[in-house]
Amino acid sequence: MGALDGMAALITGGAGGIGGASARWLLRDGCSVTLMGRTESSLQEQAAELEADKPAGTTVQYFAGDAHLVDDVRGALELATKPTGGLNITVATVGGGTMVPFLAMSEETFVADLLKNALTSFIAIKYSAPLMAAGGGGSIVLISSDVARMSWPFLNAYCAGKSALEGMMEVAADELGAVNVRVNAVRPGLVKTSANTRLFDNQETLKKFTDEKPLGRTGMPDDIAAGVRYLAGPESSWVTGQSFAIEGGNELRKAPYLEGTVRTRFGDEVVDACLAGKLPATFY
Repeated sequence: MGALDGMAALITGGAGGIGGASARWLLRDGCSVTLMGRTESSLQEQAAELEADKPAGTTVQYFAGDAHLVDDVRGALELATKPTGGLNITVATVGGGTMVPFLAMSEETFVADLLKNALTSFIAIKYSAPLMAAGGGGSIVLISSDVARMSWPFLNAYCAGKSALEGMMEVAADELGAVNVRVNAVRPGLVKTSANTRLFDNQETLKKFTDEKPLGRTGMPDDIAAGVRYLAGPESSWVTGQSFAIEGGNELRKAPYLEGTVRTRFGDEVVDACLAGKLPATFY
């Protein structure tokens, strides 16, 4: 018997590294999982990998859709309830940020980063909670970031989006506790996923990250999935409104200063203007 036997979960961003690892950790304890993402081929590949060693009695499904869109999320939630007749767990992993100097960031990019990090989680909470409440309760786990608690130069909108996510998480947890719906978050540091391949290939930049981590290494998807599994399951039944840092101790120190990376991407003229307090000629 697994601790999650008979439960069902939706994972947004389910084709990503953290989403896929979270699905594996939930599956192996008996939870059926539905993956949601925008790219059907990636979802098919992830689902096939999970199917290969899932426990008997569990189901792996996928739904191609956009976590920004209410109708898509509601469609994925409807599919997620089919294996068991209810919804117990939602894991919202969609997010990301644009590295650009503050004064070079366009208004459009700023808003897009806010929507990617905060709106997608808002929609996941809003439409998961009633399904969970109808079944007696459940757990919603959001993927935040250590940028929510630290100043990260050149990641302005990402910091704003994840800070918004954590404030929203606390209010949702407070309001939904009465119906036994728990809402928590995990704050990863730098994790090795396909989305970060270019960064991990640059050893000089990578060292700037590890130098600020007392444990001296970057993370793996399973590091984050372990926290997701704890917050999703009955072991954390008295935990809500919390954000757990899983990031090698980076928050004990400071964010790496990545001016060199920004100069490579945008050029000296743009960076020099921004650092001098001037608006550059081009915005990103």
